[in-house]
Amino acid sequence: MGLGVCIILIAVGAILAFAADWQIEGVDLDLVGLILMAVGIVGTAVYTSILRRRRVVVPPVAPTVTEDDRRGLR
Repeated sequence: MGLGVCIILIAVGAILAFAADWQIEGVDLDLVGLILMAVGIVGTAVYTSILRRRRVVVPPVAPTVTEDDRRGLR
């Protein structure tokens, strides 16, 4: 799941939980909205933890220059 999908899940869940006044027999839309928001929040947390692990930057190692390299005496 990408970050965009997680944000969409949170938005749709909030709309269902707080703004929709629909009544569907056998379905509690408030609970469905809360579940979607929870899945979106967990997905965002997992995505950011994986992204943080991926972006570890290793500084480049400077090459060792010897006196022979400076004089051109190989």
